[in-house]
Amino acid sequence: MTIKEQINQELEKLPEPLLQEILDFVQSLQAKHEKNSISSDTQPDQMLITEHTLTGSTAEDLLEFIGIWEGSDIKECLQLVHDSRIPLEL
Repeated sequence: MTIKEQINQELEKLPEPLLQEILDFVQSLQAKHEKNSISSDTQPDQMLITEHTLTGSTAEDLLEFIGIWEGSDIKECLQLVHDSRIPLEL
């Protein structure tokens, strides 16, 4: 069985919400591949600029992938961040 056949077989088992996530993931992979193939045709200086440029990413776009904070432990999480930081030495 080919990889494509195995993927199709597994996709048949999934509910619609997971299929949407997979579609989003596949589209992001395609965009990344297209971006990399375009970047390989550019000069090295242009590649550095392209690699560090966000294209159309807004907080609203990101929420599609990460969801919404639903926890009630924000204060504890923030305290953990503060407790685990390395002190700055000047």
